[in-house]
Amino acid sequence: MEEFKKYDFIGIGDTAVDIFIELEAGEIHSTKSIFNLFGEKKETLHIPWGSKIPFKKDTTVYGVGNSANASVAAARLGLSSAFLTVVGDDTLGDMCVAQLKKNGVDDIHIQRQKNGKTNVHYVLTKNAERTILVKHETYTISLPKNLSVKYLYLSSLGKYAETLHDDIADWLEQAPHTVLVFQPGTFQMSAGVERLKRIYARAGICICNVEEAQLITKQNIRSIHTLLATMQALSPNGIICITDGPKGSYMRYNNQNYFCPIYPDIAPPTQRTGAGDAFASTFTSMLALGYSPEDALLRAPINSMAVVQAIGAQTNLLTMHSLEKYLATRPHSYTVKKI
Repeated sequence: MEEFKKYDFIGIGDTAVDIFIELEAGEIHSTKSIFNLFGEKKETLHIPWGSKIPFKKDTTVYGVGNSANASVAAARLGLSSAFLTVVGDDTLGDMCVAQLKKNGVDDIHIQRQKNGKTNVHYVLTKNAERTILVKHETYTISLPKNLSVKYLYLSSLGKYAETLHDDIADWLEQAPHTVLVFQPGTFQMSAGVERLKRIYARAGICICNVEEAQLITKQNIRSIHTLLATMQALSPNGIICITDGPKGSYMRYNNQNYFCPIYPDIAPPTQRTGAGDAFASTFTSMLALGYSPEDALLRAPINSMAVVQAIGAQTNLLTMHSLEKYLATRPHSYTVKKI
């Protein structure tokens, strides 16, 4: 029966409609005027209050979010892919489901909230950077009894889904051959390691960026070796990946640390939304396709490079053929190294 089909990849997470608003550069300015959790200066956006602010254009994209983007990436790379999420029973929800299906993602596990609204996020962009205005709707979500999957990809969920993590951990105890991939989202990081210790401990792959690793481990350091080791302690049987923007990406596997630089941009980036999702999902997809962790790390940044060339986190996600073409023409300096 179709409902018991075993998928290569199933993403679990929130999805939304993203409305990108490209701001006029001359109407706003930014300064490094506040400090983040670790005392580092953070850039802030300044917009005159009480004014009418012109903008260049707006672009609406449907069915996006960490795990939604990952599910599309997996499908485009040739994996059988499905997505577990909740959307409203409104028109925007219909459009999100249609967009995901158009991108090859099975909608069998997409749930609809009766009388509910679909999440809408507003993305304020200036050059390639962005600030996102978010509002998470409250849903009721359940774990289907008929899940069958090789790689289960868990990322950003709202607080409404807190107990779903316990259900996932319980289910994984009965599915020893399923690889859990964990890309922690905002609520999952704020919930803390102790609350989600079963998820971290079960993760076969755990992926985040440097700032997220600092938040997760509560360490005000930038030593990548220390961050990798501390994350490894949370997921002792997993592969750890930490990305660091233009500085490249790092992996810990079999007690060895690795580094891969970014793949050179083919043109100045248009919008950086989705670069991390592209990396994480491509790394996972490569492992699902039988590649070694080192070869997966070599390919993941290529999809990140492609994604930032367009508006929307899914627009430029690559097929396997296109990804390999970029790899074949890579510069000699683009290689994975032990560190």
